[in-house]
Amino acid sequence: MPTSSPRPLAVVKLGGSLFGAPRLGALLDVAARHGALVVPGGGPFADAVRALQPTLGFDDRAAHEMAILAMAQGAALIQRLRPDFDRVASMDEIERARAAGRAALWWPVPLALEADVPASWDVTSDSLALWLARAVGAARVVFVKSALAPVSSSIADWARDGLVDAHLPRLAQTYAGEALCVGDASPEALDAALAAPSRLAA
Repeated sequence: MPTSSPRPLAVVKLGGSLFGAPRLGALLDVAARHGALVVPGGGPFADAVRALQPTLGFDDRAAHEMAILAMAQGAALIQRLRPDFDRVASMDEIERARAAGRAALWWPVPLALEADVPASWDVTSDSLALWLARAVGAARVVFVKSALAPVSSSIADWARDGLVDAHLPRLAQTYAGEALCVGDASPEALDAALAAPSRLAA
């Protein structure tokens, strides 16, 4: 008897500005229904690293590693809200969650520390989410922002407008999937983005 293939994997990047937002629970519900792989931002934890760097004088490499640990703090926060999400830290764990059709939450250590991206504030959790989407062969990556997002624009426009980090347009040139941006923390828009047919669907 033939077995059905797993649905195309989608990565959902939840900006750290959404921590504590009224719609966060609804956004996580949508991600769960679609079996998405959620990447947390660093939010206020990463902001603390940025604020302390000029005071304490640590270099960009140290700041980069601390910001990744800030993402792990964001993941810990989301995990308390949704303990049903599989916490995944390796490619094998990601694949097992995908094969089971389960929503997953990326624990970025150690993979993000090993990612081939510059150690710079031009790189944030946005670029790391796209890096992960490329590494796992995700069909699409959806960036969820609290700010309003334009209906149609390019990744370069998003970077110019400050919706995503400056490195993302360069990294996107090597990604075969689709990149979408959902604004106003809209669960309905996220649901539509995840439900749309994928050009990479098996």
